[in-house]
Amino acid sequence: MFKLAAALTVLAAPAMADGLDITVAGQANGTIHIDLFEDTAPLHVAQIEAIATEGGYDGVVFHRVIEGFMAQTGDVEFGKVDGDTARAGMGGSELPDIKAEFSNELSFDRGVVGMARSQSPDSANSQFFIMFAPGPFLDGQYTIVGQVTEGMDVVDQIKLGDGPNGSVTGAPDVMTKVVVTE
Repeated sequence: MFKLAAALTVLAAPAMADGLDITVAGQANGTIHIDLFEDTAPLHVAQIEAIATEGGYDGVVFHRVIEGFMAQTGDVEFGKVDGDTARAGMGGSELPDIKAEFSNELSFDRGVVGMARSQSPDSANSQFFIMFAPGPFLDGQYTIVGQVTEGMDVVDQIKLGDGPNGSVTGAPDVMTKVVVTE
């Protein structure tokens, strides 16, 4: 999958890309463009770019989608549409977890992209989420990595999950292709 030595080299290098283009298929269809914040979260952005460049995000489902809150994806271990997605949300990549890069200047507003993590602030790996609405209660708790600049209409159409944890049942929407842009 991913080579650790190569990943560490990518993480040590300055971020070169400006964003991501995510092609979505399912209930939502279209492209989402995200501007990445290399200056705010350089380690997180480098990891996202490394995974996207290797094709790791291609075919990964939106596994947790909560109306009025956010859509989560990026589990490259358990979230592939061609596998058993029952454990989607529990995995990451073979790359190491990333130390938190919280920002005091940015807030979780509509369209902001943040890194998902476990209880530990330093446990972000590959999963990320896109905000449907402002969530200032996340400020200083999760790393902000970017902002949707095109395609919020696509984000708004992503299939919603069920229950309080927003688990998507049935056929989830999928990131069919994720490309790093300059």
